[in-house]
Amino acid sequence: MLINSQEKPRESTSARRYWLVALVLWLAVVAVSGAALWHAHRNSLEHQLHLTDLVSLALTDQMDRSLRGVQDGLLAVRAELHDDTGLLQPGAGIGRLLNRCAKIMPLTRKIWLIDRDGGLLSASDSTPPPDLRAFLPPLERIADNAPAVSRPFTDPTTREALVALAIRFDEPTGSISAASPGGWIIAGIPATALSGTFSVASPGKDARMAVFRNDGVRLVGVIDETVTIDEPTMAAILAGRPSAERPGIAVRQFADGSERLVSVHSLPHYGLKVVLTRDMNVALKPWRDAALAALAGVLLLLAVLVVTIRRIASADARHAETHRVLQIQRLRANKFEALTTMASGIAHDVNNVLAAILGFGEMAQDASAPGTSQARHIDKVMQAALRGKTLLERILTFSRSGAHHVTVFELEPIVEEVFSLLESSPHPGVTLERHFDVPGVKLRGDPTQAFEAVLNLCTNAMQAMPDGGTLGVRIERVRTDTPRALSHSLLEAGCHIALSVSDQGTGIDAVAMERLFEPFFTTRDERSGTGLGLAVVHGVVGEFRGAIDVQSAPGKGARFTVYFPECTEALAPQNPLPVIDFVPGGKRLMVVDDEPALVMLTEEILGELGYEPVGYNDPVAALAALRQDPKQFAAVITDEIMPKLCGTRFTEALRASAPDLPVLLISGCGGAFLASRAHAVGVTRVLSKPLQRAELERALAELLCERKDAGALVFQQPLNAGTLSAS
Repeated sequence: MLINSQEKPRESTSARRYWLVALVLWLAVVAVSGAALWHAHRNSLEHQLHLTDLVSLALTDQMDRSLRGVQDGLLAVRAELHDDTGLLQPGAGIGRLLNRCAKIMPLTRKIWLIDRDGGLLSASDSTPPPDLRAFLPPLERIADNAPAVSRPFTDPTTREALVALAIRFDEPTGSISAASPGGWIIAGIPATALSGTFSVASPGKDARMAVFRNDGVRLVGVIDETVTIDEPTMAAILAGRPSAERPGIAVRQFADGSERLVSVHSLPHYGLKVVLTRDMNVALKPWRDAALAALAGVLLLLAVLVVTIRRIASADARHAETHRVLQIQRLRANKFEALTTMASGIAHDVNNVLAAILGFGEMAQDASAPGTSQARHIDKVMQAALRGKTLLERILTFSRSGAHHVTVFELEPIVEEVFSLLESSPHPGVTLERHFDVPGVKLRGDPTQAFEAVLNLCTNAMQAMPDGGTLGVRIERVRTDTPRALSHSLLEAGCHIALSVSDQGTGIDAVAMERLFEPFFTTRDERSGTGLGLAVVHGVVGEFRGAIDVQSAPGKGARFTVYFPECTEALAPQNPLPVIDFVPGGKRLMVVDDEPALVMLTEEILGELGYEPVGYNDPVAALAALRQDPKQFAAVITDEIMPKLCGTRFTEALRASAPDLPVLLISGCGGAFLASRAHAVGVTRVLSKPLQRAELERALAELLCERKDAGALVFQQPLNAGTLSAS
């Protein structure tokens, strides 16, 4: 108790120290973040002010050059009229001249020639001239080369808004209006032309541009479509009062309380002002987003600090718990690895036992009188041995080391067979539905394994619906151009056949989803399952080089989808087993196995079949006998797993002296890896233990029978890793 009482104050002091350090750290982060945001706000505002000013200046310069182009055109017209006084005489064609000039002058739509009394001397077309009182400065006061700009007016013909630019014109002596010398040349230009390339150069959708005369008359554009400008603000804008930071640009508050960046540039030669505004909120949106992100980061840091301090307070307990969990995970991984290794390792010994039971049992069956109790007892022994063989094959399936025969087959009949089996033993309330969208699709693999995988998936779906529901199976073609990650594997690119099994059961939670395909893992009681079904499915999908995906949520059922690579080869021929007319004729066979009982059994069976067997328990001695006289044996029967020299290495060694000698390899484990290795070293055939007499008899007859049509015999095709593997 004393130790505990001392530890508690230490823990309390440490916790307070941690909290104090965390608080100081957080306050420091808040201070740094605040200073950074203030600096970023100032820089962002400065940048937006600078950008607005540059765009406004560019637009003003462009407008100045455009108006000077119009003015230069008017000056050119005036010079031509002064040089050629005959143009002002009646019928001299001055209207055609003005029309031609209106077409070639930039931005110009109309040209009018007005005398001092306001009378129309001539025009480029029939459009009436603008009101002479609408110009600023008044036409009577403009200097010789100074322009005047009118209010906007509408062309009655095209309904286009125009603005007029006028210069003074002094009529020469002898003109048609000599009594009132002088007048004005006026050009009508589109009001929209004053905005230039604003739509392209606009710094943002919030930007607005307008052009005003010095008297406040707006020629074109709007400051804002929704925000009105009160008179004092507009007067301040047009007065061009510079801000403290930058001449001609400022941040101003409008009548509705909103703030906008305002840039004003003048065209004193024409008495115009170009006003460009931007919404302050829109312009500073990137900064506000950054500020919100920084605020979220500061709050997140606070939350992280709180969580971290809480976790530090319980660090020892969590460390112990983490260590315990890691130990459990390591034990589970070791258990699974040991289980698969053990399943492959014991296959050889168990198959040797079963081979002896089946072999000697068959002999005992032949020797016993039919109908006797002895015959019945031996039949029971044989049935038990065959059940043991089947059980061993199922245990090896999930470790992917069991025997299988690869062929090309259709998937749909396999699923139909599973449905027939399920319908023969119906489950109350369960409805079966099938959707086969691609009939006739083919796979390459072991059809028995495919049947077992589909059956396990359907059985698992039925067990997930104790209260009934719909079990659906769908077959469809799926093509992927790039690899795609699934819930439990990676789907390679290519064309695949997707087989989906869905249920309306209780669903799968996240914990079970992670361990779904572990051997012996099950969420049901011992009477409902052993936990091998989905592990077998996973192994079968791996043998087919496919992929598997699981979609589920608690209470929403589950969908298991397995993807098999589609096969485009022709179906394997379904020829019946031919009758082989073969007489052994005392052919000499070598039998190699490290089990003396199996050698003796094989010799006795071969002797009954008419062969002359020679048995060896030592593969090294057998190899020496072969090298002395390779032609003395018609074939070799060898086990795979043996001390000193395994069956495949034994075959590889004998090929140097007997390249054409048939070799029959018998093994209890190996799978596809054994098939590939056996093919590489020249093994003729691979069979799996335990063998029955009929299998051995037929295999030897096929190996030794000299037939021209070898393809007519089942199993007569040469061994390769893609067509046959055995355990």
